[in-house]
Amino acid sequence: MAYYLGIDLGGTNIAVGVVDENYQIIGRGKNKTRVPCSSEEMCEQLAVTAFAALEDAGVTIDDIPWVGIGTPGTVNRELGVVEFSNNLYFNNFPLKRMLQERMKKEVIVENDANAAAYGEYQAGALKGARNALAITLGTGVGSGIIIDGKIYSGSNFCAGEMGHTVIVFNGRHCSCGRDGCWERYSSATGLIISTKEAMLANPDKESPIWKLVDGNLDNVNGRTAFDAMRAGDPVGKKVVDEYIAYLGCGLANCVNTLQPDILCIGGGICNEGETLLAPVREYVDREQYGGAKVRTKICKAQLGNDAGIIGAALLGK
Repeated sequence: MAYYLGIDLGGTNIAVGVVDENYQIIGRGKNKTRVPCSSEEMCEQLAVTAFAALEDAGVTIDDIPWVGIGTPGTVNRELGVVEFSNNLYFNNFPLKRMLQERMKKEVIVENDANAAAYGEYQAGALKGARNALAITLGTGVGSGIIIDGKIYSGSNFCAGEMGHTVIVFNGRHCSCGRDGCWERYSSATGLIISTKEAMLANPDKESPIWKLVDGNLDNVNGRTAFDAMRAGDPVGKKVVDEYIAYLGCGLANCVNTLQPDILCIGGGICNEGETLLAPVREYVDREQYGGAKVRTKICKAQLGNDAGIIGAALLGK
């Protein structure tokens, strides 16, 4: 039996899994990410969590061929250097070299969205595709591109930032510095902003959408508009229709640019299932360029929060 170790480094948590040859996670480790901290302290956090996962799985560091890690930011995979990650305060962090010294094992470093896409490609919704794209709707819009079976990272190691393509000229300001980025409208954060804006424009506290949050805007989340729509609230329906149009616009851009075989969408919003996906497919089908006989398949991601762990674990493959 072969075993692999994958680390999903996030701004909030470090999640580690030991993955077997059937791509099942058989041992886990998890700790809060403590930042800002020194490079040495970060490697210690990663190593401690990784060894906890190995212990949980009942295997040792000698039983795995490499350590794979997915991290936010711009990653030079060839050198194993995180050139920049604003949320983790990394600047030219030699993660590969330092973690190898700490764990005495080869380390492979990749961008976290790319690692998640690779996990879906190896073991999830993108399995069997030649060219594929994974989109994650979370705090932002993450994306990972697979071309001819390989992660595409571009000349500067930061290709695939589809969330920072502009869909509304001079629109909402984005943390990246641009205005109108896709992620400002189609992320969970963007949906919450749209929901609050619509509620403030329709302040009837007796309406279903206001009752859902007990009259408090602080209780609005990514489900509020969808729940309100199902309750017959026209404000909720308007927000959902607008959200689907924004999401569809960005996805159509992705399809027209890359023409993937399969495009999978992950993140908590996808728990809406076909309520979300069916109209999104219709939108993209209308907006897709050309008369392609074989349309891009749009589906829900399968691996959930484990995609990053599984993808990181299998990077050496």
